[in-house]
Amino acid sequence: MQPDPNPKLIDDLVPRDHIVRTVWSLVEKLDFAPLYVQIKAVEGHAGRPPVDPMLLTALWVYATIEGIASARFLEKRCYDCDPYKWLRGGVDVGYHILSDFRTNQKDWLEQQVVGLVATMRAEGLIDLDQIGQDGLRIRASAGSGSFKKEEKLNALLDEAQQRWDQLQAEFADESDVSRREQEAQERAARERLERLQHAKQEVQKLQAAREARKKGDGEQARASTTDPEARRMKMPDGGFRPGYNAQFATTLDKLVIVGVDVTNAGTDGGQMGPMVERINAQQGELPDQYYTDGGFSTKDDIEEVGARGVTVFTPVKEAERQEKEGKDPYAPRSGEGPILTQWRQRMGTEEGKQKYKQRSKCEWSNAQVRNRGLYRVLVRGLEKVKAVVLWHALTNNLLRMVALRAQRSIG
Repeated sequence: MQPDPNPKLIDDLVPRDHIVRTVWSLVEKLDFAPLYVQIKAVEGHAGRPPVDPMLLTALWVYATIEGIASARFLEKRCYDCDPYKWLRGGVDVGYHILSDFRTNQKDWLEQQVVGLVATMRAEGLIDLDQIGQDGLRIRASAGSGSFKKEEKLNALLDEAQQRWDQLQAEFADESDVSRREQEAQERAARERLERLQHAKQEVQKLQAAREARKKGDGEQARASTTDPEARRMKMPDGGFRPGYNAQFATTLDKLVIVGVDVTNAGTDGGQMGPMVERINAQQGELPDQYYTDGGFSTKDDIEEVGARGVTVFTPVKEAERQEKEGKDPYAPRSGEGPILTQWRQRMGTEEGKQKYKQRSKCEWSNAQVRNRGLYRVLVRGLEKVKAVVLWHALTNNLLRMVALRAQRSIG
């Protein structure tokens, strides 16, 4: 192949107004000090030069905007797509580095999301007056057939342990297998053994929880041998598949994500209180008004959040049916405290019903991450899944900050 007679300079790969340049300018302003202190190889000392965390962050933010979820595919784009070449700037990156960085920086990612929210609040771009919370079911990287009862898990665990012991005995003697192949076989055997041990622990937790709800039901508990922390849950299409439950708390007026969590609970009930506490801990302030759909409407959560001085707007369950039966779903109930009474009466007023219509705005953040490909995760375990979800929250907020600053400058 003849060399290109007119090779492009790196800076000529993308136009001046390309979004990738905006991504780089935004990422530059994040706090990378916690990541830089982790780097062991430094100039003047032995060790392979590390890839700058700022570069890796920019690559993943831009990849998230484009809906790329695979480290292998991102590596490919880094060498065949001009915007990624521009970001890379001649630095070699491999999918192992990309993959590890994406999932190993959960705490740092959460700090950046919290920091961006604090920055936008300080600039007067957003406030915490009206927050809406919504759940998002994400397909786990596990098959439905991977869920096994404890008896089957015990049998698989015995087989995995025997395989591990067999490999140790084989490799202790002289073997024709190369060292690299030995390490690969040992790693595969060890990881399967660890997953099965984890699955057994998870199935025992599920047994205890199911038994507490209904005596004798614990025997039906199953855990996945592929992703032990995944749970079968109802998906948006009505089917039941292995998944995780991502939670976003969003400002209803400016559509900025101010709270993120991921659980393996198949229901949104019980998720309101922890999210409000998270927002308060991270921002030092409680929301004024809090909006959720009916899936969050548990009495315990309404009382817990209401007791903190937050005005809750969430539907009264089965209100329509009760009205058809001639009952008033918004009337005070005997045995209920003042917080629940105030909530019922609030939701029965025309003003409360009109205000509640704003709740649908919080679904915007869910739609955005869906548009960027967050239907299924390729990683396994709560911690890694949350890291992926935080990348989406960080990307959303960076873009919202640009938009809100632009709106203010025009106004």
